[in-house]
Amino acid sequence: MKVVIQRCKQAQVKVQEEVVGAIGAGLMLLVGITHEDTEKDATYLADKIAGLRIFEDDDEKMNLSVQDISGSILSVSQFTLYGDCRKGKRPNFMAAARPETAEVLYDRFNELLRAKGLEVQTGQFGADMDVELTNWGPVTIILDSPQA
Repeated sequence: MKVVIQRCKQAQVKVQEEVVGAIGAGLMLLVGITHEDTEKDATYLADKIAGLRIFEDDDEKMNLSVQDISGSILSVSQFTLYGDCRKGKRPNFMAAARPETAEVLYDRFNELLRAKGLEVQTGQFGADMDVELTNWGPVTIILDSPQA
């Protein structure tokens, strides 16, 4: 699994002009899943993300997690994170998991985050979505699960 994490002041996702998920301060996650990913990968990333200290404390040091600030998460599935552009100019998405497999693991990943007491909003799996956010910092981190 691969997750692009953006610290944000606010974020929302729309499907056909309708807001389907929105948060205030917290983390915007773009989540990609490949063929070899398992619940072990989802658990590893949920644990890492929930405790990732990328919010500033009173001394302006990145020392607080999304849990520490009572922030929220907007999680959006993103198969294009596994786009391979090494040959030619058109991405190859063969490394991305099939939708029926990816959706199950994506849902489980979000459940694991919720089990940590986090509010998790989502986009709509497989839909054409418009994503808006105010990146705070900007701070953007890319995490891969150990098998990647």
